[in-house]
Amino acid sequence: MQAAAASSLQGRTSLLQQMQSTMSRLAFILALIFTANWQEAETVDVEGRGSVDLRAFDCHEITRSSVISRVCYDAENRRMLVQRHAVYRQYCDLPKDTLDAFLNAPSMGRFFNANIKTASVDGNDPYGCPHT
Repeated sequence: MQAAAASSLQGRTSLLQQMQSTMSRLAFILALIFTANWQEAETVDVEGRGSVDLRAFDCHEITRSSVISRVCYDAENRRMLVQRHAVYRQYCDLPKDTLDAFLNAPSMGRFFNANIKTASVDGNDPYGCPHT
């Protein structure tokens, strides 16, 4: 009888240890899930391009301009997306210095029109993107 009781106690102890181990793993997994930096993928519709994934872009919400709402820049590919009047347009091979000047200009709309948009209209198109 004592042997049976000891065996039963040993079985319960083993089961308890397994449950504690499982609970520890579960707590660890939950901690990872709830502390992870989740970033939902965002895509925008760009005029003449279709859907563009913004994961590679650093985006700035613009509140001080009545013309420009948002500027997103992909430094690796030197690509800028500008949201003007609720429409996104893309500009390519744009130097970081030009982006910085644009973001810090007293009038973003004037800077954009004089240095980015007008260049495209003139036929020079220094920031035009190749069609793919």
